Amino acid sequence: MEEPALLDVMGKVTGLRVLDLGCGDAAIGRTLLNAGCSSYLGLDGSAVMVEAASETLQGTCGRAEQVDMEDFAAPPSSFDLIVSRLALHYVEDFAAVLMACHACLSPGGRIVFSVVHPVLSSYDAGTGEPRTNWIVDDYFLKGPRQRSWLGGSVTWFHRTVEDYVDALVNAGFALSALRECAPREERFDGDLAEMARRRRVPLFLLLGGTRI
Repeated sequence: MEEPALLDVMGKVTGLRVLDLGCGDAAIGRTLLNAGCSSYLGLDGSAVMVEAASETLQGTCGRAEQVDMEDFAAPPSSFDLIVSRLALHYVEDFAAVLMACHACLSPGGRIVFSVVHPVLSSYDAGTGEPRTNWIVDDYFLKGPRQRSWLGGSVTWFHRTVEDYVDALVNAGFALSALRECAPREERFDGDLAEMARRRRVPLFLLLGGTRI
């Protein structure tokens, strides 16, 4: 559900120098390199993910490095596009990361990132079963939320939609896109029941900004 919106907002990447924050296995890196970006650098704090990313990028000019997003810095005009997929809700000092992104982008450079939608990060019933109903609670109470995720415990930092937009603008970006990644029928292989379930609440928030 998130990928089509991400690709739409990024648009053509031909000739762009791309940085991916929280790259995971760098699957999007291979996609962008195949689409003509001139370079791709994926950063991730996990050695396991960097190893997986390096395997994904074999045979390309792309590369991956183990760096925490909070520690990232680069010289001015190092990149033309920064992308981050479902990673920035793990960052406590989100504003500082955005400022570092702004500092290293070329004039008119862009950032495109997705996070877990604040409707989901606000509250978790913690049943471990597929949800059939959703509760939004403590929505305006910003801060850490403990979550069970992929067999472990993680910390998400809850922010409202307004918080994300304000941080982007305050870091020196002009808001260029806001998507909530509505499900698209062609992505569900005919599973209309699952598509109907996914239409009930937004799962992802995607924002784009242009450096000014």
